[in-house]
Amino acid sequence: QLQLVESGGGLVQAGGSLRLSCTASGFALDYYAVGWFRQAPGKEREGVSCISGSGMITDNGVTTHYADSVKGRFTSSRDNAKNTVYLQMNSLKPEDTAFYYCAAQRWISTVQDMCANHGFYGMDYWGEGTLVTVLE
Repeated sequence: QLQLVESGGGLVQAGGSLRLSCTASGFALDYYAVGWFRQAPGKEREGVSCISGSGMITDNGVTTHYADSVKGRFTSSRDNAKNTVYLQMNSLKPEDTAFYYCAAQRWISTVQDMCANHGFYGMDYWGEGTLVTVLE
């Protein structure tokens, strides 16, 4: 079965850390660009971080993008042996509370454009999300 599954969400105090995992089944995730998106209640979906696929050439040569709201606090990384992309989230704030989704796309123009694609148009796979709640 071809799918992406997110895990690692939970409840954490402000200032704490969580690591989210996005694991693929049925296909090799390292060939895909992977984006992390989040949606808080009553708010639009936001692209948090997007990372290009291994060896992927983007139009502007940039391989990783982070939203300004998470820059310096969140880091995306890959473990190709585990077919997984991680989102390490440090210095969490209450405003980081949201459902977090990962999505994979085989061909992208830029990681910035992928992160701007809040509707997942053209995405090949996406997961059902994991909830992150940050307490004050």
